[in-house]
Parts: sequence; structure tokens; C-alpha cells
Amino acid sequence: MKSITLSVAFATSLVTGISVATVSKNLAYPTGAVSANELAAQTYFVNHFYSFNNYGIGKNGQDITALILRDKGSDPLTLTLERYLNNAPTAKGVNAQDLAVFRSGKLKGTGMLITDFTQEGKSQAYEIYIPSIRKVRRFAQPARDDAWGGSDFTFGDVTLRKPKHERHELLGEAKFSGCLEIMKNIKRNKHTQNADIKADCSVNGKMVYKLKSSTKDVNWWYDHRISYIDKKTFADYRTEYFKDGKHIKTIDRSWISAGLKDPRSSYWGYWYGKDLVTGHESLAFIPASVSKVNNQYKKRNLWSTKTLRRIPKSIK
Repeated sequence: MKSITLSVAFATSLVTGISVATVSKNLAYPTGAVSANELAAQTYFVNHFYSFNNYGIGKNGQDITALILRDKGSDPLTLTLERYLNNAPTAKGVNAQDLAVFRSGKLKGTGMLITDFTQEGKSQAYEIYIPSIRKVRRFAQPARDDAWGGSDFTFGDVTLRKPKHERHELLGEAKFSGCLEIMKNIKRNKHTQNADIKADCSVNGKMVYKLKSSTKDVNWWYDHRISYIDKKTFADYRTEYFKDGKHIKTIDRSWISAGLKDPRSSYWGYWYGKDLVTGHESLAFIPASVSKVNNQYKKRNLWSTKTLRRIPKSIK
């Protein structure tokens, strides 16, 4: 698995959250049994928030999204950010837009706008405002196996992997046992001192599908992964990765219902990942108070290069 440095590439990796459309935003909720390929498509739909027109994780008082990275036996590195995803753009040929702003850490003041197009195979457009030069620069789309912001998540994990990149096999159904994992004994700072960081145990006892997805890529960093997917919401709670028969990584995702009619309408509470070979841990924690669904933003053209050039202190 490749890595990228803490730089502009780091900024790119932290906020990438959309991907070239391979699953329709009009994908119907299934009424009966699902095949392995249909299950992969439903989970993709959920992870890309296609049931929302827009989804934002902003700031509410002291509450803000934190990305916490920790090497085994070391103190954590914490960054904070805001992110605003637009799944209902008005521009012709545009599938989605993603705006992110870093509010603390080495990337403070950095902004990014990612544009995803409807044309199959067309690369995303990346625009980044770099505070040190006070200019917006354009960059190429990253590789799927690049590390996402120095974390245990890859670009493929977060967004760029599509159902077509793997062969899918339904292993059956099971009852999820226990809580989701989370980073423990976190050394708190001013951004996380009041955060309610605790394991999500609401998944205990829920019925899930077990989906085995084997990569089509040659000499890839994993051979296959097994996902535990909620039977009703199609949210993927846990993904286990295997290479040469060994369990090498786990990613757990906590989901929160948006309370909409579509059962698939959920958003992330946190992601926790651990590399079982190195012991490195990553936690992306999103306080419930900062999430907004289908919000009407005061700024008329929030998802624009103009916003990057003059990033608002507060986005409402």
C-alpha cells in the first residue's frame, strides 16, 4: 500500500469523498432478496450519500470533525476540518461536488473543491487553495491504493473503489456480535476534549449480510475483503481485509440515521481503522451536532472556485 507525504497530497487525501458515477442516484430500494452484485451497488449508494441532495459536516460551537492518527506507542496527530458534499449540482455534466476546509493543524486555511463528472471514466477535477502562496492550484486524481491522509484508509476505501473493481460473493447472513471498535486512551487536546468518543454498541445483535469482495487488480495490497452489511439500511459496519490468507486490516464504521423515508439515508458517526501488521490506528470522528442533511446554505454558490479563493470563517 502506497503512502503520500503530509503536504498538498495529504490535503487531497483527507477530503476526497466522491467518485465517478457507476451506481445511479435513482437506484431503487430492493423489495426482495439481493444478489452479491446488487448488494455491492446498494452499499455504494449508501456510502456516497445518494439519498441526500447535500450533506455537510460543519462546526457547531466547539464541535468539529477530527481526524486522529496514531502510530503504535506514539502520541496522536489531530487535524480538524469541515466538509460539504453536493449531490444535486446544477451544472451540466457534473455528478457531484465536494468542498472541504481545514480549520486547524498543519493544513489550517487549506481549502479543496473536488468535481465529479457524469461521463463514465472521466477523472475528477481537484482544485486546492494553498494558503502559503494564496493561490488555487489544480491536481490529478490520486491512485486507489494511496493512503488517505497518512491514515489506515486508502482512497479506494473512502471513495474511489467501485463495484466493478471486484468480484462479489454473498456468503450468507449473520447476527453482528459486540460493539464496533474505536481508538482507546486518546490523548485529548482542545479540539477533542469534549468529544463523546466511545464505541458504537447499537450494532450488537443486528442482522447483516456477509459479502466477500475479491480484487480484480494484479498484485494488489489485499486479495479479498469481507464486509458486514446491515440487511435493512445497507450500511457497511465492518470490513476485514485479507492478504495471503492473513487478516491484515479492519475498518469499522458507525452510522447514524438521518430519519428520512429511505432506510438507506444514513451518515457517518465515525470511522476507525487499524493496520494489524504495524499497529497503526486512525479515527475520523464526526460529532452528531455538526451533521446537516439537505440544508439551504446562505452562500449562493458555495461549491465554486470563488469560495476557495475567499474561504468563509463560518459556513451556514
